Amino acid sequence: MSLHLSHVILHQLQKNDSEELVINFRSAALENDASSENLVAELHRVFHSKAGKGFGCFKSDSEFQNWLQQLQAGETNFYDFSLQCGTRLKDELAKYPFADEGIFVVAEYQSLATEYLMIGIIPSKQSMKVTEGLDISATDYLDLSKMDIVARIDLTSFQTDKESNRYLSYIKGRVGRKVADFFLDFLQADVGLDVKQQNQVLMQAVQDFCADSKLEKEEAIQYKKQVYDYCNEQIKSGDEVEVRELSGELPATQDGTSFIDFTKEQGYELEDSFPADRGTVRKLTKYVGAGGGLNVSFDSMLMGERIFYDPETDTLTIKGTPPNLRDQLTRNQ
Repeated sequence: MSLHLSHVILHQLQKNDSEELVINFRSAALENDASSENLVAELHRVFHSKAGKGFGCFKSDSEFQNWLQQLQAGETNFYDFSLQCGTRLKDELAKYPFADEGIFVVAEYQSLATEYLMIGIIPSKQSMKVTEGLDISATDYLDLSKMDIVARIDLTSFQTDKESNRYLSYIKGRVGRKVADFFLDFLQADVGLDVKQQNQVLMQAVQDFCADSKLEKEEAIQYKKQVYDYCNEQIKSGDEVEVRELSGELPATQDGTSFIDFTKEQGYELEDSFPADRGTVRKLTKYVGAGGGLNVSFDSMLMGERIFYDPETDTLTIKGTPPNLRDQLTRNQ
């Protein structure tokens, strides 16, 4: 990938004999060589591929924002900035039960004409290796795939669009809301763009557009599939949903109303672009539900054909079961 590295430094988070979290600072930034560039490129790739990101922007009184502006203005150097960040991160992280050891990384780089600052904790794992003398020894390695405590600031957007609510992004992580809380506190930021909400609004707009256009069932199914295919391709490529671009791929109504005109006329509060949410857009072509030990998923085109729902009795009737399910049902009668 095309990546230009400006600065990168690693510090180490450890627990002392009293199980208190401490940070050991490196004496200088890493050299900008092939190894450090490959590390940052992989960090960028892993972050880009992670699902479940949150977005935000700095509070007006954010101390972190002041440090960042001082760095960009040349009033402080990258190394001192990393010390400020490391000390603050250690103090904030120590408040949470998921505080753990790892490698604290700060990297400033450019990818595809966009400047980024990435800050995160890379888990360090131990594995075994065979030496040249065929002995076995332990070795530590960075487990980038398990990196959950990480945030990335789009410096280009931060500099050019102060009103943006999404130049800061972070991985919410497996431990849920606590990681989000941690990064918002650490960076002194507010929650910004709500990706899931934007996707839900888009899905509702598609449903309403199909209904208002009085599309036949097959036409509505095909229309929704086109939206799903577009969103799915954006997810695969790592790009965002561009509402105007999506509208350009969809047929207009008989009176010439495009999808984007419809969303504006009806007051849907959609951003110009936003990341697609896989779970939400999947509902365009499938009915999905789980609970009480039951997990149901089927293509929407089957509703009214092989699958029927009676809301009065809350009964779902399936005509023609999949062969592997039918075999299980028959054998366990």
